[in-house]
Amino acid sequence: MAENNAVANQDNNANLILRAQKIYLKDVSFESPNSPDIFMDDMQPRLGVEIEHDVSKISEDTYNVVVQITATVTMDEKTAFLAEVHQAGIFVIKGFEPEILDRRLNVFCPNTLYPYACATLDDLVVKGGFPPLLLPPYQFAAKYNQQLQPEPAEAPASTQD
Repeated sequence: MAENNAVANQDNNANLILRAQKIYLKDVSFESPNSPDIFMDDMQPRLGVEIEHDVSKISEDTYNVVVQITATVTMDEKTAFLAEVHQAGIFVIKGFEPEILDRRLNVFCPNTLYPYACATLDDLVVKGGFPPLLLPPYQFAAKYNQQLQPEPAEAPASTQD
């Protein structure tokens, strides 16, 4: 009986496919609107980073996933630079239950693309004349789990007579 279950599990896993078919740079932008003056200032930079991702279906088992990173550095009221990278990948994913598929698309795929996006972003910043921008790992799993949490219900308004 246990052997039959093991064989069935092995057969089920043999039908699971998850692979990156293509990883590519979809869009990139770098602006340093206050250069060269910004290089002459001696101010403390402030970094703002936004990270998003988007999933779209290309065909039955093929998906396009895009990780977007936008980094903005300001010095006082001046923008030192604004850099944006859209790193994309085409993934073939087949044989997974819908909940597992959704997790693969929103956690595994962005985790695969994120290092590529960070490297491109760092390269842009350095070529723009600024110090390296080394972003820490991003927790796509935590973001995904947070999105799965139900919104807290609003407490009913109390009425006083």
